Amino acid sequence: MSNSPVTDLVLRDAPFDSPEAITLIAELQQEYVTRYGGQDETPVEPGEFTPPAGLFVVAEVGGELAGCVGVREHAAGGEQCAEMKRMYVRPAFRRRGLARKLLSAAEQRAVVLGYRRLVLETGDQQPEAVSLYQNSGYRPHQNFGIYADEAGSQYFAKDLV
Repeated sequence: MSNSPVTDLVLRDAPFDSPEAITLIAELQQEYVTRYGGQDETPVEPGEFTPPAGLFVVAEVGGELAGCVGVREHAAGGEQCAEMKRMYVRPAFRRRGLARKLLSAAEQRAVVLGYRRLVLETGDQQPEAVSLYQNSGYRPHQNFGIYADEAGSQYFAKDLV
């Protein structure tokens, strides 16, 4: 794959437990093992990523699976707050603007679901993700979830409307 911008992108909603989502999430979990020494153990239920409370989006480029992102309700964040989870771009599709397109799609679809704020957790071993979020208007946010006390965890939030 070249580093040329993605032009033949298809974003489609998919169940969190669909074969495409399972494949991409397994790859993402393996990346966590490489970067952090273990998988992300945050509890997730497939139903959390189903409208009207959530969603899961799969990206295809030229008919090939390229990435994904999910949004689910974030009860601890107050009313109309969602959490972004499982943002992933396959290595062959990186540095082509796909992560930014997935992030934008998550934000737009979260607004359609009625959310006014999006929160997320990432880690210090993902500097490219931290940079993307900071450059996309995300600001530091109060820690939450099972990694709230982990030194390398970083939390961000963005008001959507």
